[in-house]
Amino acid sequence: QVQLVESGGGLVQAGGSLRLSCAASGRTFDSYDVGWFRQAPGKEREILASISRTGDNRYYSESVKSRFTISRNSAKNTVYLQMDSLKPEDTAVYYCAARYRIVLLPSTAGYDYWGQGTQVTVSS
Repeated sequence: QVQLVESGGGLVQAGGSLRLSCAASGRTFDSYDVGWFRQAPGKEREILASISRTGDNRYYSESVKSRFTISRNSAKNTVYLQMDSLKPEDTAVYYCAARYRIVLLPSTAGYDYWGQGTQVTVSS
């Protein structure tokens, strides 16, 4: 089992940047694919990006491709989401999740472990 804690959210103006962190404890984080999701009020949760357990492969949704970058630091048991050129429509609660089962990276299936979420608010 792995426990996840997100941090780095906050209030930022449109065009600004934030870096979210997802820190893991428990089992070795290198055994898990990790995804970043978000959920805005009244909307369904959507996947934004994911990174393979080796760090060699990444997936990005069309809504954030070229603006967001996912990375991982195995030594720190942490996965990051660098968010640039933020827009008001990026306002949401952001979650990281971990998946032990081997599934195609873009799939949203199999994420068994979730953090508590961190609020990101982008003002216009």
